[in-house]
Amino acid sequence: MAGKVILLDFWPSMFGMRCRIALALKGIQYEYKEEDLRNKSDLLLQMNPIHKKIPVLVHDGKPVCESLIILHYIDETWPDKCPLLPSDPYQRAQARFWADYVDKKFYDLGRKVWTTKGEEQEMGKKELIGSIKLLEGELGDKPFFGGEKLGFVDIALVPFTTWFHAYEVCGSFSIEAQCPKLMAWTKRCLEIECVSKSLADPHKVCDFVLQLKKALGIE
Repeated sequence: MAGKVILLDFWPSMFGMRCRIALALKGIQYEYKEEDLRNKSDLLLQMNPIHKKIPVLVHDGKPVCESLIILHYIDETWPDKCPLLPSDPYQRAQARFWADYVDKKFYDLGRKVWTTKGEEQEMGKKELIGSIKLLEGELGDKPFFGGEKLGFVDIALVPFTTWFHAYEVCGSFSIEAQCPKLMAWTKRCLEIECVSKSLADPHKVCDFVLQLKKALGIE
């Protein structure tokens, strides 16, 4: 479908990375606009007046907000190349369920790890590892959550792995040591060009998180 495509984003956003992967996977040309979240652009405030958050996909002047909704929109608007969701209704429902699970768990648990200390941080680490292990069970012996190829859940989850190094540094623990199956999946995802080129560097993300901790007065 024709029409100019713009992505309003912020480089370390795991939610924005989802959109970048999906657009790259489908070969959609778009204009990337980096947002300063401390000084939000007039365009962002105009395109997402409700939440005032990134990412926002602007297609032909019309905004689509919230990353999972954007993934659905991309899949439905450009359906011919590399479908993100399976054709079977039950499998589609399952994919939506697990993507929703990622949204409801990973951001808050990760934030608990890097913004707290002591008992609260230990609880956050335990809950995060538990959630990852649950996803390892869902992955099973499949190469990807989508089966033999990258799919909706893979795209929803893999951007969070760019923050794992920051969580490990802040929490003094190893996710890979406790969740080797998911980290092996991460490496398979990174072998796909549209993924590797769309994800932020984990060490750069870690530096960003440490600077943010300092700015927020979190020691």
